[in-house]
Amino acid sequence: MRVLLVDDERKFATMLAKRLALRGIDIDYVYTGENAILKSETQKYDVAILDVKMPGIGGIELERKLKELDPGMKIIFLTGHGSKTDFEKGSASATCYLAKPIQIDELIKILRKVTG
Repeated sequence: MRVLLVDDERKFATMLAKRLALRGIDIDYVYTGENAILKSETQKYDVAILDVKMPGIGGIELERKLKELDPGMKIIFLTGHGSKTDFEKGSASATCYLAKPIQIDELIKILRKVTG
């Protein structure tokens, strides 16, 4: 399973990526939507974990762009803002929605479930 993590909170993204890698997840991480698009043009990912609110290209817009590049990519959203209702209005095609702070074991369980 190849995972792309996109979050503008650098410490959070770095820490989460390291924790997932220690558990055997093949993960790349970037801090902007623009860099996520560039990575996805040259790499294939099974799942993208996207922060909803980021400067520049936010998670909802980024989901649309990533799905154009790879319609089969699964999307998991992470957010510390907004309600689940707000999220669902923005993205009906997302695989999962998780609120920060997240439990690493729960995220791994979801990653394994969506990549089946």
